[in-house]
Amino acid sequence: MTGLGAVTGLLGDLSAAERTVWSVVTVAALVGALWLARREFGRRESRVVRVAVAVLSLVAVGGVVAALVVVWGLESEALERVKGLQVGAAVVVRLALTMGFFAAVYVATGLLDRTVERLTKTQDGVTDHQAEILFRILQITMYIAALVAGLGFWNVNLGGLLIGAGFAGIVLGMAARQTLGAVIAGLVLMFSRPFEIGDWVKIGDKHGIVTDITIVNTRLQTFDGEYVMLPNDLVGSNEVVNRSRKGRLRIHVEVGVDYGTDVEHAMEVAKSTLSDLDDVLSVPRPQVVLKEMADSAVVLDMRVWIDKPSSRRRWRAQTAVIREVKAAFEAEGIKIPFPQREVSGRAETGGFRVRDQPAEDGDGNDAAEAREVEGGHD
Repeated sequence: MTGLGAVTGLLGDLSAAERTVWSVVTVAALVGALWLARREFGRRESRVVRVAVAVLSLVAVGGVVAALVVVWGLESEALERVKGLQVGAAVVVRLALTMGFFAAVYVATGLLDRTVERLTKTQDGVTDHQAEILFRILQITMYIAALVAGLGFWNVNLGGLLIGAGFAGIVLGMAARQTLGAVIAGLVLMFSRPFEIGDWVKIGDKHGIVTDITIVNTRLQTFDGEYVMLPNDLVGSNEVVNRSRKGRLRIHVEVGVDYGTDVEHAMEVAKSTLSDLDDVLSVPRPQVVLKEMADSAVVLDMRVWIDKPSSRRRWRAQTAVIREVKAAFEAEGIKIPFPQREVSGRAETGGFRVRDQPAEDGDGNDAAEAREVEGGHD
């Protein structure tokens, strides 16, 4: 009796409960081995190691399936099923070539990733995000080429497949034109880079910090703690104001002084106060200019710069400007006026007279007043 026959004979004497125990133990051992392999090697950067782990995992799964077939005495039935499939050697070779080819392409994409990273590191104008986009485009191109080549192993008519793919692309393009527009706009944004993650931007009427940029949308975190998802086509069609690009931001604060105030003195007091603030930059220096003559005051426009602009820095600087300038004006006796209105009377002509007593109700009084006015005209 051969070794396999001996093992089969021994397993044939097992009861159903014992076979169940053997099956559970075998499957548990497989799951544990796969978990350990994934834990130790699954996170390695080397794609060769990943492919090797995947191949060994497939071999282990096949071995466990074969063991379960033997434990339950199903080897004869399994052999009959395999024979019924009529799988020739050519099919096995094609399958092996296809799997090996895709494994090689997977490893090659890892080499491509390192090559792109090495080349882009030497270019000062290329950001890490742009390098990532370049790698993803090359990776998708390589996968599509590999898929076409893999289908060639099985003698698939690529002409008919491409025609069908073309019609499917037209249908999908019409059905998802808005999504495709967002994708195209996302590619444009990723290469033009009007803003980056962490920038403070204004897009349309939305203000916030950019937290994520994907191929479809851009996510902002507003200063109220809300997250806003903006489709990239909407971002591309609106005016984008980047308040962080230069690393500094100018703030305008307006204040009005009384018309009787020495304007030059008020400007000097404001400028001196702004220069002493710690929350604003000393270079560029703060400026105070005359903006307009309003209804009740001469308006001064105070302009200061802040470094590394953020919402917190902006409001802190603006609060400091208002607080300190108000205190300085009060110390110098410079009046910040309230809105004022001047009421005056003018002489009336034509016999119109104003009486102190209230008019009485009734048509007679109204008629008498009318005659009185007419008599004044005569």
